[in-house]
Amino acid sequence: MNTASDTAIQAAAAIVEDYFSAPVRTLLDWVEPFAAQVAEARTSGPLTRSKVDALVEPHALRTLDLRGVPVYGAGFIAAIDLLSDAHSHLAWWQGEDRRQLVLASQSVNKENIDYSALEWYRVPMATGEPHVAGPYVDYLCSDEYTITIAVPAEVDGARIGVAGLDLLVSAVEQDLTRRFASLGCEVTLTNGVGRVVVSTDPRWATGDSVRGSGLAELPRAACRGVALDVIVDPA
Repeated sequence: MNTASDTAIQAAAAIVEDYFSAPVRTLLDWVEPFAAQVAEARTSGPLTRSKVDALVEPHALRTLDLRGVPVYGAGFIAAIDLLSDAHSHLAWWQGEDRRQLVLASQSVNKENIDYSALEWYRVPMATGEPHVAGPYVDYLCSDEYTITIAVPAEVDGARIGVAGLDLLVSAVEQDLTRRFASLGCEVTLTNGVGRVVVSTDPRWATGDSVRGSGLAELPRAACRGVALDVIVDPA
């Protein structure tokens, strides 16, 4: 890697790290106080959907107000069988009208959705660390290409679910490509499994695989704090 390429890729990584640090920090700031509220709520009786919703709502709405990052949705996804009146539950607010998500009425067993295998839930619950998942088409919430950032919540050492937020890839693409433009090279952001998140190079689209493509041979750098890589094409 030559000096110009090295400078560009480090600058690109710094842009990504700065962009995602605020939403990760926002979730970390409220997940512990929220978990303490859940622990207190448990002392007064069974933990129900309505109790959790009331605790989550102010945190979710503040997250939707985060400046500088286009947060589309935010809230808490309960651990399976955490609640007394539901097998699973999303306490989630989203959109310009900031309304609570109500899953489509035609959904079968909407109170029993098993999201335990989905990356945005599974990874932070397994590792105990914040995680950036996507891009993927979010059929639960937006029906659009989405990035979900999630951090686990714990009570007495047991993980009770994840606090999370959604970013629409279309909005992230506008933000990051504008910032990457100043670097004078093509920049591609990829996720932990080698899929393109966004790229300034029109040859690469969201969801494309790096494996076996021309991107695989280009300089890359990992972004600290998130499972994302930047790839630069000096040409």
